[in-house]
Amino acid sequence: MTLPEQPARPRGSYAKGVARRQEILDRAIEVFAQRGGTRTSLRAIAQEVGVTHAALTHYFGSLEELLVAVYDESSRRPGDNEYTPGEVTPAEMMRRSAEENRAIPGMVQLYSTLNATAIDGNHPAAQAYVTERFADLRARLAAQVREQQASGTLRADVDADLAAALVIAASDGLQIQWLLDPEVDHAAALRLLDRLLSTPES
Repeated sequence: MTLPEQPARPRGSYAKGVARRQEILDRAIEVFAQRGGTRTSLRAIAQEVGVTHAALTHYFGSLEELLVAVYDESSRRPGDNEYTPGEVTPAEMMRRSAEENRAIPGMVQLYSTLNATAIDGNHPAAQAYVTERFADLRARLAAQVREQQASGTLRADVDADLAAALVIAASDGLQIQWLLDPEVDHAAALRLLDRLLSTPES
């Protein structure tokens, strides 16, 4: 059976839709950077962003999808602490990332909200995004650990995959503690972890 051809979508209309979605996303990032990820409705966020509820629903579908899009887009943007992979230890990489995050507390709160949303089991988009993000980050950090073990910077008796998971767990847990108590020294704790993983002479 031959299906009827679908009418081609006008390219101009598609390009305008992409541009409009990006415009809304850019504004949403600004809003979440200020307000964090406190649970609220799409309708309330639409008002803060300056668009109709219908427009926000059209481009993002649900609050869950908006949270994912905002965090994903903001995390892809280059920060001040750019570096070449392998030139710093995994704990130092997370320390630099945390330093950037602390300048935008709202995004740290959004990240925590997104993780909580993923864990509750009722939000598949958030769960898939966070699960994939952790898997990718563990793989990248484990590769760094192996590279630096080979160069003698990090201890050779440490399992690279477990070390990667430990560094992420330490950084994320410290971020939550910092949100609750700004006196918690996130950077110093990660430096201590770095020393524990490093070879005595490095």
